[in-house]
Amino acid sequence: MLHIFKPDLKIDFVSKFKWGIFFSLFLIFLGLASLIVKNGFKVGIEFKGGTALILQVKNNLGTGEVRSLLEKSNYFKHMTIENYGNTNGQYLIEIPISKVNNDILNAEIAKAFEKYGPGSYQILKVNVIGPKIGSDFAKKAIIAVVLSLLGILIYIAIRFKFNFAVASVVSLVHDVLITLGFLSLFNYELTLDVIAALLTIVGYSVNDTVIIFDRIREKLRNNPKLSKIDAINMGISETLSRTIITSGTVIVVTLILFLFGGSVLRGMSFALLVGFITGTYSSIFIAPPVLFLFKGPLLPEAKKQEVASEEMFKRSYKIE
Repeated sequence: MLHIFKPDLKIDFVSKFKWGIFFSLFLIFLGLASLIVKNGFKVGIEFKGGTALILQVKNNLGTGEVRSLLEKSNYFKHMTIENYGNTNGQYLIEIPISKVNNDILNAEIAKAFEKYGPGSYQILKVNVIGPKIGSDFAKKAIIAVVLSLLGILIYIAIRFKFNFAVASVVSLVHDVLITLGFLSLFNYELTLDVIAALLTIVGYSVNDTVIIFDRIREKLRNNPKLSKIDAINMGISETLSRTIITSGTVIVVTLILFLFGGSVLRGMSFALLVGFITGTYSSIFIAPPVLFLFKGPLLPEAKKQEVASEEMFKRSYKIE
């Protein structure tokens, strides 16, 4: 296996956990502040209901010109418009109206482009989502995320131990919260694609955490007298090259998708990019600290940890 660092690398990660936790709390607070200021998430049409249409416009009309033409109609007063795909002149237009008469809609668009002639535009697709369907989508999205976290909790508890499972889920919740916060900060919509990205982040992040936990468990099984601090530091240090190489390749590919994937995939790729970075970080600076905070040995067969190691960590966190 390729190693960026020497195989015998030893870094004292435990002493740096406090700063990692403070940094995470700051990012989570920043995201919550953004949600409060913006009065919640900017949600996609899948969740709020409405009508989305893809419009092909000729004559090299820009987004501003198309907006000004359509806004003359009451149908499009509160619309959102953005470039669609990589084809010039294609626009995704959303209006918060779910009860739409197609004949009237066609007539309003024809009236808006009247001065350019009937061949100046083409309606490629119309998608109508009612408010009840949007509400059902929102409920199912929440259930999907919660069930995935619960499933991971059960899996890790069976494979390792309950304290490992709790540490993993806390790390995953951390990743989801920060990703959602960044979506709010940068004004991205919460859509079904973004929910799929969140579930992907959960699956990817737990894989990285399991690799580190497996190495920590291996160290404790080989040497039951090993302290928590030494086991965690050695577990993270010995898997650091693997973590950076695998995470780095995934992040680079996701960055390319974000930069060149077009506007349709922009929200999903942004969520993936933030989530993969956060997931790599949390595998080192969130999951292991939570695991450490559990009292007693990490594994049933491990002996009681040295008092000096426990006292050192308590002094670092100022725990009475």
